[in-house]
Amino acid sequence: MLHISSLNTYYGDSHILHDVGLDIGEGKAIGLLGRNGMGKTTLIRTLMGYVPAASGKVTWRGKAVQGHPPERMSRLGIGYVPEGRGIFPNLSVRENLVMSARPGPGGRNEWTYERVLDTFPRLKERLDHGGQQLSGGEQQMLSIGRALMTNPDLMILDEATEGLAPLIVQEIWNVISKIRATGISTLIVDRNYRAVLGNTDEAVVLEKGKVVVTGESSHLLQSPETLTQYLGV
Repeated sequence: MLHISSLNTYYGDSHILHDVGLDIGEGKAIGLLGRNGMGKTTLIRTLMGYVPAASGKVTWRGKAVQGHPPERMSRLGIGYVPEGRGIFPNLSVRENLVMSARPGPGGRNEWTYERVLDTFPRLKERLDHGGQQLSGGEQQMLSIGRALMTNPDLMILDEATEGLAPLIVQEIWNVISKIRATGISTLIVDRNYRAVLGNTDEAVVLEKGKVVVTGESSHLLQSPETLTQYLGV
């Protein structure tokens, strides 16, 4: 579904991504792992069109899409939950959700307003609250819910559990599991490598902007030496 090959990205004179490749198939969950500053968010932002690629290729369902702006990538069927949540703080919970609602590619409309609220009962209780009035966990739920309202084929979650209380973290992982069960592909970045590997089919590890390990998540869980070397666990 998504194919990235030989992707190179710079910030000024700094070469951040070095010939990065990544594949995500239909209904597959991929973990993107690496220490802080290794290029994970840059890869996502390059894929989504926020950062220009110096070279390389990104294809979506066989068509080249590198260089497309973020709004066009979203229209193709990619839902993005950014690091830092990115909700509209001056809009209510209801407004944040409703403004994002649209059928997905092919007219699919499985994730309705009602279904999102059933998935996140906390949001149902705070529909008239402004985004800035929500707790960190509630803001994260709103960010995920807003992405689901676009009925995507692929969900990208960048540090979806960062800074949240343990009970909320578990709730977020439960929701991610539900998303996977509906057949939506996922690309997951999170510092908790065990949770990532336990909720994905395959994983890619970045080290200084280069892909150094790829493999089935279950196999990587059984490779403590590799995880220690590249993740410092």
